[in-house]
Amino acid sequence: MRISLMSYTFHPMTQEGTMDAFTYLETVRFRYDLTTADLWNRTLARLDADYLDAFRLALVERELDLVNLAVDGAHIWEDDADTREAHHQVALEHLLAAERLGAKTVRIDPGGSRDELEWTDEQFDQIVTRYREYAQRAHDNGYRVGPENHWGAGTVPQEVKRLCEAVDHPAFGVLLHCRRWKGDLADRGDEMVAPWTMHLHLGANLSDDELSDTMVMLRDAGYAGVWGIELGGATHAEAGVMVARVRRVLEGWRLGSTA
Repeated sequence: MRISLMSYTFHPMTQEGTMDAFTYLETVRFRYDLTTADLWNRTLARLDADYLDAFRLALVERELDLVNLAVDGAHIWEDDADTREAHHQVALEHLLAAERLGAKTVRIDPGGSRDELEWTDEQFDQIVTRYREYAQRAHDNGYRVGPENHWGAGTVPQEVKRLCEAVDHPAFGVLLHCRRWKGDLADRGDEMVAPWTMHLHLGANLSDDELSDTMVMLRDAGYAGVWGIELGGATHAEAGVMVARVRRVLEGWRLGSTA
């Protein structure tokens, strides 16, 4: 039972120039004693082969698995056809990067309006078609790809479940951002998409009871992946507290309790 700490957690440090992709690896490996890396794409400085090869070597040297690459700027649906194609090219560039780095999962958002909570038929058909294409490529290269409940219709449990059922591909999955849902079934969102969860992120907004209950539900639903953490900007100490909270739940399981 492993834990990951997404690099977006340290985004303010990246902006300030006090952390880059390589010092992030040092941080998760030696400050928090993790064996995983969980990357936001904009933590990486660039995507050329030399840089990615150096980063892959840094992962290997630290005995870290790249459990997820979360990609912003590649969402599938935009109203303008040229923008959709530009995003598709960004997605392809990042899928190639994920393959070079050995990522286990890749997050690409579905897109659509940030204000609407349901995809139109045109949007849905295009999103499904693209995800099937990406999922087949992922299948051929040994990883999984799919959305996060991030914004717009992608935060509505019924819509995400409908999407999963429509794509219907073994290499398609959801990056579950726990308890981040909208709509009349928001309180059931985690449970509804649990069967398709390929990776997840837990946040500091969860109380201890909510954290434990969420993790137990997902474990009992069959989730056996890495227990990821994403904080929207945190100090080293704040991140350490969240890692300790997740470790406490996992240790409780090891010792035979759910607390």
